[in-house]
Amino acid sequence: MTRRLADLGGLAALVLALGLAASPGRAAEENDYPTDARVDYVFACMAANGQTRENMQKCACSLDQLAAILPYDKYVQASTILSMRQGVGNRANEFRSTKVFDDKVADLRRAQAEAEVRCYRG
Repeated sequence: MTRRLADLGGLAALVLALGLAASPGRAAEENDYPTDARVDYVFACMAANGQTRENMQKCACSLDQLAAILPYDKYVQASTILSMRQGVGNRANEFRSTKVFDDKVADLRRAQAEAEVRCYRG
């Protein structure tokens, strides 16, 4: 039993030495996207880029990078704005012509561009 605990202690030290243990705040920030949102993103990405295993891996990478850059609540806000902009009428026009909404969408677009560079071109 003592040897087993010592082995586990050594494993924990190795993980820490390799930098695989993120601080709790950072891990929470990067993993705040719920599973269903992650799956929806990857499915939509694959629909746009092709239904191959390689594209699935790139799309998953892209989402991981996006999640590291943009908190989930900001992703939801920007996605909602983009969805509302597809409508017609005064309500949709409000979402198209408001600077605050433009800024939220721009944050999402920048994060997506960075994720694309890291996962598709890097």
